[in-house]
Amino acid sequence: MAAATTTTATTITATAPGSDPPPVVAPTTPFNFAQHLLEANAHRGDKTAYIDDHGRLRYGELAERVRRFATALQALGVRREERVLLLMHDCSDWPVCFLGAIYAGIVPVAVNTLLTPDDYAYMLQHSRARAALVSAALLPVLEQAMAKAMGEGGHEVDHVIVSRPKGAKRDGSTLPAGMVSLDALIADHAPQPAAAATGPDDPGFWLYSSGSTGRPKGVLHSQANPYWTAELYAKPILGLTEDDVCFSAAKLYFAYGLGNGLTFPLSVGATVVLMAERPTPEAIFRRWLDHRTTVFFGAPTGYAGMLASPALPAREQVALRLCSSAGEALPAELGQRFTAHFGCEIIDGIGSTEMLHIYLSNRPGQVRYGTTGWPVPGYNIELRDEEGRPVPDGEVGDLYIQGPSAALMYWGNRDKSRETFQGSWTKSGDKYVRNADGTYCYAGRSDDMLKVSGIYVSPFEVEATLMQHPAVLEAAVIGVNDPQGLTRTKAFVVLKPGTQCDDAELKAFVKERLAPYKYPRLIEFVDSLPKTATGKIQRFRLREQEQQQQRQRQQPMDCGRDVASNVLISPSGQLALAGLQ
Repeated sequence: MAAATTTTATTITATAPGSDPPPVVAPTTPFNFAQHLLEANAHRGDKTAYIDDHGRLRYGELAERVRRFATALQALGVRREERVLLLMHDCSDWPVCFLGAIYAGIVPVAVNTLLTPDDYAYMLQHSRARAALVSAALLPVLEQAMAKAMGEGGHEVDHVIVSRPKGAKRDGSTLPAGMVSLDALIADHAPQPAAAATGPDDPGFWLYSSGSTGRPKGVLHSQANPYWTAELYAKPILGLTEDDVCFSAAKLYFAYGLGNGLTFPLSVGATVVLMAERPTPEAIFRRWLDHRTTVFFGAPTGYAGMLASPALPAREQVALRLCSSAGEALPAELGQRFTAHFGCEIIDGIGSTEMLHIYLSNRPGQVRYGTTGWPVPGYNIELRDEEGRPVPDGEVGDLYIQGPSAALMYWGNRDKSRETFQGSWTKSGDKYVRNADGTYCYAGRSDDMLKVSGIYVSPFEVEATLMQHPAVLEAAVIGVNDPQGLTRTKAFVVLKPGTQCDDAELKAFVKERLAPYKYPRLIEFVDSLPKTATGKIQRFRLREQEQQQQRQRQQPMDCGRDVASNVLISPSGQLALAGLQ
């Protein structure tokens, strides 16, 4: 096997309390990320790498299956840098396929398992995937997507490789024509002796963005990007070791989950627990107890659900030493309650698909709940105003990041690539405030920020305050237009089971804790909030809902005259003086 050389030292400057870490060695050509991980664990052949719903996979078996799958893909005619769609539930076959493709120099495109056939048809056409790697349970939706892609754009997938097909023989002979069992494919090919001689900046894999403002964007990451996230975050900040048992509620197809369940643990030889089912509190607790999880990766919504669950285990029942949170800012009250119960810190941080993992974070022993902590050494952070000028401490600014794990581009989207990847800087789309002690506080997404009476209001700040009320489980705040076209804050609130509260009580609660102009003028109690598959609240869905309801209320008077007030009401709901339209 060809050696992956790493000879260039990169100086890292710490920007947070504590001693500076040693310089991180940067990879140089040739560098193949899959080969790098396999070589790092070559001496751990008998150690358990993965525990999934079907059993265990040792490091030696992982390496064998990765190399065999690399050979198989090439035997099918998939060439270097061509794409293969990876649509699989979390199980040990997922890292085998992901790393096997990378080992061969082929580009896996990891996609969300909760999407529609239309979404997958778009992704197949957009990525021009030559093959599809799919869990048996997801095969029907993939078949619909392939038919749609063929009908609309003429794109045809050459090969479909099925993970654990139900009822199929070992050789996959009961599968439809053109499909093959992953196990059969791996068994029929010898291990590839040498990894593709890729370089650190060569295409490694794709992830798709959430697509909250349109079609999902194909985020292209290099071979070296996951290496950087492990060296700069997993090892020095989280302090992961081979003795850890890691478990992530975020699935592998997300940037956060990919680091948690593959890059990070495999970089140190740890054991990973994978779960195909939804990450309900009960399902999470079973893995904590059955496998003695030491490091758990979750999101704020998940932590809130766990703390509210009647099945919450006692501190002495679990082996947790550290928890991580990302996806959205962690409310201070939530982190404090979790630590009080388990004696375990939640390390809150922020990352993105574009930067691959976390670049701004709290750290063990230095947690400042209510903040996102300090820049991760190796990353530079700037807050800028709308003209691109730096903002002083205490003022809200747009967050820009400079660091080695930034994506190469959005595939086939030059305009959006230029808007986001500005030279060596990446525009995150988040707004933050830098405190005098160097920590950063989340102030919402750029498109979520509200301007009330000419002053910015952070939805997250109001939400975090609402969640301090003992009856509130979750809250989401958006801006809605009043009849004068002015912005008013509206809170959607989910109460804890068995509790009661009215809007007057909650308004008074917020007024006592925040500046008066920040309290929500409107409060609606709901049973649940719209969320992404990782549990992130989708405020844009709430905005769409409000806009639709507003249109319905205005429809009888659209473009008509309100005689009593002598104004014209336009289709958009804006008011205009009579005679000016």
